[in-house]
Amino acid sequence: MTKRTPTLAVALVSTLAVGLTACSGGSSGGPSGGPDRRNPAAANAGAVLGGTPQKGGTLSVLSNQDFSHLDPARNWVMPDMDFGTRLLYRTLVTYKAEPGAKGSELVPDLAEDLGTPSNGAKTWTFRLKPGLKYEDGTPITAQDIKHNVERSFSPDLPGGPDYAARYLAGAKGYQGPAEGRHLDSIRTPDARTIVFELHTAFAEFPFAATLPTFAPVPPKQDKGPQYDNRPFSSGPYKIETYARDKQLVLVRNTHWDPKTDTVRKAYPDRIVVTMGLKGTQVDDRLIASSGADASAVPWAALRPESTPKVLTKPEVKSRLLAESSTCNEMLQMHTGRAPFDDVRVRRAVQYALDRESIVTAAGGPALTDASTAAMPGALFAGGKQPDTLRIPLAGDPEKAKALLEEAGKADGFATALTVSSGDKAIGEAIQQALGRAGIKVTIETVDPSAFYDTIGDTRNRTDLVYTGWCPDFPSGSTFLPFVFDGRSIKEKGNSGNHSLFRDDATQKRIDEIAAMTDGDAANKAWQELDAQILAKAPVAPGAVKRRPLVLGTNIAGAFGHTSWGGQIDYATVGLKDPSKSTN
Repeated sequence: MTKRTPTLAVALVSTLAVGLTACSGGSSGGPSGGPDRRNPAAANAGAVLGGTPQKGGTLSVLSNQDFSHLDPARNWVMPDMDFGTRLLYRTLVTYKAEPGAKGSELVPDLAEDLGTPSNGAKTWTFRLKPGLKYEDGTPITAQDIKHNVERSFSPDLPGGPDYAARYLAGAKGYQGPAEGRHLDSIRTPDARTIVFELHTAFAEFPFAATLPTFAPVPPKQDKGPQYDNRPFSSGPYKIETYARDKQLVLVRNTHWDPKTDTVRKAYPDRIVVTMGLKGTQVDDRLIASSGADASAVPWAALRPESTPKVLTKPEVKSRLLAESSTCNEMLQMHTGRAPFDDVRVRRAVQYALDRESIVTAAGGPALTDASTAAMPGALFAGGKQPDTLRIPLAGDPEKAKALLEEAGKADGFATALTVSSGDKAIGEAIQQALGRAGIKVTIETVDPSAFYDTIGDTRNRTDLVYTGWCPDFPSGSTFLPFVFDGRSIKEKGNSGNHSLFRDDATQKRIDEIAAMTDGDAANKAWQELDAQILAKAPVAPGAVKRRPLVLGTNIAGAFGHTSWGGQIDYATVGLKDPSKSTN
């Protein structure tokens, strides 16, 4: 969704696609998501700050928002997935807890290995480790994983990863396990074995198995939409209390066995997430790092207006993580609604947009780059986005006006834009840029925790939304089909395709590329399709951001994990001195 990062080696994807043999750990070939050494804000990218944590104490997380979802069937926002899959529940496969390229390598989690393909990668078999338990000491079973995959189809649980719906055989029209309905394409021969039957070859299935869809949910604990408030733990922590929009408290799950888990270290005794902090409160508290805030980390990235307070102070800058998110943000236009059903109007928006002003609004060139393609650079040869549109970064309002005149909109028109409240400055930059061409934009800001539900309501949303997408692994198959395939559009809980772009030629080409077995040929084809889609103008490229995070002075073991979009990896973070934290 918006929220994963492609820094895994393309070489591994190619090996999986061509070899179709039992999977092994990732390689280091292909474009890297490593730090840009020319970027002064990235001085700590790829580094672990604070040394090795000591066990104990309370880790504080200071947040401006509640979680979008913690239910693993609905969790597809990158920071939420990081938090959920590292602390509350485990998945069949996960990523190493290491900085830099090594953090992009797959390792077994609940499963004993990375899965065994057969039938030309249409069948995938996983065997669970022995001794896995939930927070109440009951065993984790293959049937529980099947149950969560099936419940991800339920209409009352929208918004989650939809790889299961895309690839499982016989899944079309399935509505979840209510009334005893089950998918024959998921078999559980015994309590420790789960087999997935796909309708097409999917050599990258182990990457999909890192997603929360492939976490276990015991049917007896499943409370439908209410499960969001209290997921049952298979990870190192369980929920003690959860007051929506206020506070979440995690305590140790005493039935989690570290001998079964090579990834999670579970250093703190407690983790307290404080929500609802406004403006620059989080930034200011972490910059000061006094009292309990010395043992705190931020949920959201450093706000642009706080950047000078950090970059100009060496002591604070030394506590700054700024790993690249390698997600791509864009202005998406409702192509099914006038006037954006006219490609000339959409191209006018592309020309009117001032990406230099978006970079400034997002914190400046030290933390943000202008985007020139739909997919992020990590999915292109050499790790750099091409510029097929060749529009000046500052825009060309005169060309935009000419296109509007061709479309019969010489006097411009009025429209509305939805942005997350944290991106209000970017919204204002878009408003001003489009205004130069005569497009009058009204801005609607939405709390981050409700943002994706709001723009996912296709009937009631605005014509323009500013959002992004992050591939779930380094393949165009995890980007272009999700953002531009009209067959994936949902009326509620719509994810990715917020331009509501329905184009037969694009859909046909997506299917053709997805059927390719040569990984290099597929990568090249995805890159070519990127340019073809941009020429049809469902979106206007915006920016590629880093994720700047300031840490408290008592934090140890922290790094920006590339596979979580530069977010702190909660698997290994802890405290230098637990006695200094507040319990």
